[in-house]
Amino acid sequence: MRKSVKSLRIPRFRRFTTVQLLVALGLLFFAFPFVEEVKGGDIIVSLLFSLVLISAVLAVASRRRTLVVALFLLIPAIVGRWINHFRPNLVPPAVFLVAGLVLVAFVVVNLLRFVLRAPSVNTEVLCASISAYLMLGLMWTMAYWLVDQLTPEGAFSFNTNAGTHSMNGFNAFYFSFVTLSTVGYGDITPVSKVARMLAAMEAMTGLLYMAILIARLVALYSSPKSEDPSA
Repeated sequence: MRKSVKSLRIPRFRRFTTVQLLVALGLLFFAFPFVEEVKGGDIIVSLLFSLVLISAVLAVASRRRTLVVALFLLIPAIVGRWINHFRPNLVPPAVFLVAGLVLVAFVVVNLLRFVLRAPSVNTEVLCASISAYLMLGLMWTMAYWLVDQLTPEGAFSFNTNAGTHSMNGFNAFYFSFVTLSTVGYGDITPVSKVARMLAAMEAMTGLLYMAILIARLVALYSSPKSEDPSA
């Protein structure tokens, strides 16, 4: 009887690795500027965006509780994105943007927890560190898009005639990573107080993240050597 019960147990969930999440992020980042302008490009971007979110959820779902919370946040983000794509009057962008913001923040926290608790540096830790950094940029991408949607008078000023003067799509993506890396070309300028606050917070986050991450990785790399009795 005990053997039959064991045979009916559900197999343990196998999560994605952070390497697979990093691959999904790479596909989105490299394809985004090229496919957005082509016919059907919005569908490709939506597919890649959905792939990133699903991969992120599966990468951090090491426990059942984490998986349940992540799925609870994932469903409105993806469903809202696709409904807005086909029926924009039915679901405004703010719906899936808010859900996506909370989901990405949840994923980033779990990735950083994994990196900070890791006993040593390996491929998973490195990929988790890079993925968390890229997910931070993606989180602020949605934040800028949301602010632009909720500010009718315009939260951003465009100092160039190239492209569309809107923060949806690639413009928000570009501005987010330029700000995160503290480059700041000046072709897009935040003008509202909320937009300026978000840009300042992202720049500070980018600087602090790199400083803390490098210190942590160096500590992880050197700790096994310091603990080696033969050293």
